[in-house]
Amino acid sequence: MILKTKRLSLREMSDYDFKDLCEMLQDPVVMTAYEHAFEDEEVRQWLENQKRRYSEDGFGLWAVLLKETGEMIGQCGLTWQNVGEEKVLEVGYLFKKAFWHKGYAIEAAKACKQYAFEILGVKEVYSIIRDTNIASQAVAKRNGMTLKGEIVKHYYEMDMPHLLYSAVRK
Repeated sequence: MILKTKRLSLREMSDYDFKDLCEMLQDPVVMTAYEHAFEDEEVRQWLENQKRRYSEDGFGLWAVLLKETGEMIGQCGLTWQNVGEEKVLEVGYLFKKAFWHKGYAIEAAKACKQYAFEILGVKEVYSIIRDTNIASQAVAKRNGMTLKGEIVKHYYEMDMPHLLYSAVRK
């Protein structure tokens, strides 16, 4: 386990998690911010990318498990993202729809922010969120982040406005 909270455990994902990842990444409602649900090959690429991040960076998006049952309910973690010419550390999160609005995203995101500050020693973390994703914006605000700016990401032949939220280590 990488992290533990009151109700959750976070660990590196493995090939064993493919089915759970499909449940998330192939759900059009969960993937609204991405404007499309993933095909099997895209899910495999997502998983391989996380495994590469673990190897190269020492972190990535981690599987979020309910302590009580061991069920994978989402993913949350830290990834390097390009914002213009700058590389920033992002706290990212994505959960199965059945586990929305139960406080799991904020619980995991707070633990990841603390990990970034206390273990990795970074001075600032970000959450980069679609301008239409009100629920994720609320999680960022509850995680002590404030709106810092806006960017446009080009994804799947579309320009997608995103908001930059950040928190600075005290």
